[in-house]
Amino acid sequence: MSIVPSSPLVGRAPELATLIDAMARPPAVVLVEGEAGIGKTRLVRAALDRLPRGDRAVLLGYCHQIREPFPYGPVFEALRDIRGRLPAAHRLNPVTGALRGHLPELAGALPPSPQPLNDPRAERHRVFRGIRALLTAVGPAVLVIEDLHWADDGTRDLLRFLSGQPPEGLAVVVTRRREEGGPPGPPLGLAYRHQPDTAHLTVRLTPLDVSGVGSLAGALLERSDLPAGFVARLYERTAGIPFVVEEIIRSLPGVEEPDALERAGVPLLLREAMAERMACLSPAAVGAVQAAAVLGLPADEHLIAAVSGDSAGLGEALRAGVLHEHPGGRYGFRHALAQQAVYDAVPGPDRRSAHDRAMTALGAMESPPLVQLAFHARHAGDTAAWIGHGTAAARQAAALGDTALAVEVIEGMLDDPGLPAPARGPLALMLSRLAATGLSHQRVVRLLRHLLRGEFLSGDVRGEVRLNLGLVLSNQAGDVAAGRPEMTAALAELSDRPTLAARGWASLAMPEWGDEPVSEHAGWMARAEALVAAADNPELAAAVLANRASFEMTIGSADAFAVAARLPVADPVTEVRREAARAFCNLHDSATTLGLYGAAERFAREGRRLALETGAQYPAYLVEASTIRREWLTGRWDGLRDRAASLGELATETPLIAVDLWLVLGLLALATGEWEEALKHFHNAGLDAPESRHAPVVAAAAGGLVELHLARGRVDAAVAEAERAVVRLRRKGVWVWGATLVPSAVTAFAAAGRLRAAHDLATEYAGGVAGRVAPAAHAALDAALAALASAEGRHADAAGLFARARRAYGVLPQPYAAARAAEGEARARLALGDGAATPALRETAERYARLGATHDAARCRRLLREIGVEVRLPGGRGRKAGGLSQREKEVARLVALGRTNREIADVLFLSTRTVETHVATVLRKLGVRSRTQIAPPA
Repeated sequence: MSIVPSSPLVGRAPELATLIDAMARPPAVVLVEGEAGIGKTRLVRAALDRLPRGDRAVLLGYCHQIREPFPYGPVFEALRDIRGRLPAAHRLNPVTGALRGHLPELAGALPPSPQPLNDPRAERHRVFRGIRALLTAVGPAVLVIEDLHWADDGTRDLLRFLSGQPPEGLAVVVTRRREEGGPPGPPLGLAYRHQPDTAHLTVRLTPLDVSGVGSLAGALLERSDLPAGFVARLYERTAGIPFVVEEIIRSLPGVEEPDALERAGVPLLLREAMAERMACLSPAAVGAVQAAAVLGLPADEHLIAAVSGDSAGLGEALRAGVLHEHPGGRYGFRHALAQQAVYDAVPGPDRRSAHDRAMTALGAMESPPLVQLAFHARHAGDTAAWIGHGTAAARQAAALGDTALAVEVIEGMLDDPGLPAPARGPLALMLSRLAATGLSHQRVVRLLRHLLRGEFLSGDVRGEVRLNLGLVLSNQAGDVAAGRPEMTAALAELSDRPTLAARGWASLAMPEWGDEPVSEHAGWMARAEALVAAADNPELAAAVLANRASFEMTIGSADAFAVAARLPVADPVTEVRREAARAFCNLHDSATTLGLYGAAERFAREGRRLALETGAQYPAYLVEASTIRREWLTGRWDGLRDRAASLGELATETPLIAVDLWLVLGLLALATGEWEEALKHFHNAGLDAPESRHAPVVAAAAGGLVELHLARGRVDAAVAEAERAVVRLRRKGVWVWGATLVPSAVTAFAAAGRLRAAHDLATEYAGGVAGRVAPAAHAALDAALAALASAEGRHADAAGLFARARRAYGVLPQPYAAARAAEGEARARLALGDGAATPALRETAERYARLGATHDAARCRRLLREIGVEVRLPGGRGRKAGGLSQREKEVARLVALGRTNREIADVLFLSTRTVETHVATVLRKLGVRSRTQIAPPA
């Protein structure tokens, strides 16, 4: 009997609609088919639950894998509970009396039994007619027969009879496993024929995709924030089969642990199901299945035969659906849990022998797969071969640029209690070096800390491992507070290895991290260079040079480009070029902050190339994230929100390295009036722990938050945020990072009547950026001075300064900042009574609109309306009949975010009554009844 899943129905909307429609419009015959656990029963139950109300009988029967002799049992089982729906016996077709012996529960409600017939075939036909007549009498009904693949021939014949000429009010629904088809051909036999006046449908269920698996797991766990990496791994292990997803979710210890799915093991029901299927196979087929389980990966016929020791059995295992054919002529399991269930059931000695045969077969290949060889050596009990193959596999992966695989191999070996102590030191050192250039960090950090607590690492190895741990904590984990102490302790342990200590001092010297003044960072950099100068270590020299180039660029030094030109981009050693890759990615980030966008693009190209060559995942991700920030600054906003969100999903384990993305998402939300979203994103960009986050991005996020408070009329909150941010910037002393912050802070101070504070900040900023190669900072200085002049009522000076800022931002280019400066200039000219202000303000509104800054555009339009200028929104002409206008799209977007009419009015500078009118129009045009049904417009 099928087990009714308790999981929600996910990803089956089209199939559900088809099934409901067929059930509601008899006569109909529907076959629901798919592999075991795919959700056939769940779909049928959901359709029955959602059927339109009416006087309809639902009759359920089940085919059983182990059954007693009982002809037509599943159908009779479905008919046993219909007594209450039957008319009086004298009104029933007399042929139904033939069913008295089969349905003793209904004997009193049926006509008398007819005289027996001498011909068994005629008797069977009379029973079939009796069942059909009884179903006709029941009235509108749905007959559901589950698991047709286990039906006896008689039941198949009966269903074929009923389906061939179903009563007018009957819908027949049968479910069947597709991979266990019994006799070949159609499920109801070759004699089955469709009737033209009966709907005949086949609903085929396929596995869920990654999104569907995530939705199902989220519903089962009652969570909407499952990490993308967890969902992807869950899909990989379950192949999207709902039953398997549900079973493994039920056995999970939790989803936060990176290896939660691996530790969950194989659910008991799945183990039992696999054991049941294996019991039906011949010894040769069992051998093939067990060989495939030992190999772990889909393999070709020859490899499976070499491990099983027998060339027979594979075909039978495939026909039984235990093994499946994969692309490229390889064979394996449908999903990882099935493989694990079979593997766990193989006796230990047999497993070791099979692993040994696998080692022999794989080792004989022209290019032996080292990772697989290490795996089989470990499980065959050959420790020396395991260490040798594993170390070689990690080195090969790193040399080919696959750092993630190298880290995974070493992690697995170090995490194994069977690894001998003498082998742990070299592997720990290799892991720590590779982790510093990869993305993954959570498991690495735990493992390295565990190793550092042990006694088997020598002093010099311990110091280097601890130094790399500090780098991973400060960079990938974004936890400077935890990383700095590790690095400081490592420097003490590396006192007798000055060249390696140089790497530690050079890392501490990066001013973007920590709250020390830049002068202290400069001292650490000088110390690193002094230590490495006397050494002959190209990799460490490249690391220190990379940090020097990054240091010079991030402070806007005129020497930065000369230092960058010395980076060893063509060095034959991968590790040396990996340091150059890191440098170019850092240079791109700093050049983006400075407003050197042409140089930033060149750095990005070189950084990507080198990172791809050398497997430097962490720098490669950083250059992609900071590219998103550059695209925002340079006005390439089309699709930027989706690109930023998608890239952020790649950093589920290391969200703090995605601060550029959260910053951009916050700034986009600010420009469209999505206040709560902007606040959340600015928080994630570093304002949650500003002392421990990436300082240039934190400064920009603080500038965005100041603007957010000002837009909402919260001047006191804006001033408080500005004061905190300026204190951090002043303490660090790298004023070129203030291009987004300082103009906003000056505006906030002036709005609060603190003109002296605004003046002092502008003056201090001017001194801080003087002589620096930082076009964005110099344009921001003009904008800050213009805001100050405007607040002081010096409108002519303000107009000139805003114009200069507008031109500077236009050259960079920074279109949004240029539009803000143009708006300030127009407002200053309005105050002067300049007639050119009106068209300038109209053009500025259009600039904002073209970018997608709807809140800013609405602000300009409100000002135009206030001075008596008619404003027409762009995009009003030529749209399709019934389509949303530009204003209606803006309203719909905010409604979809859950904003009230009052909040929408504040964002778009409209009256509440006007917003009410727009909302009503949106509801009408979209054909929905409720605000909650409005989706964000595309």
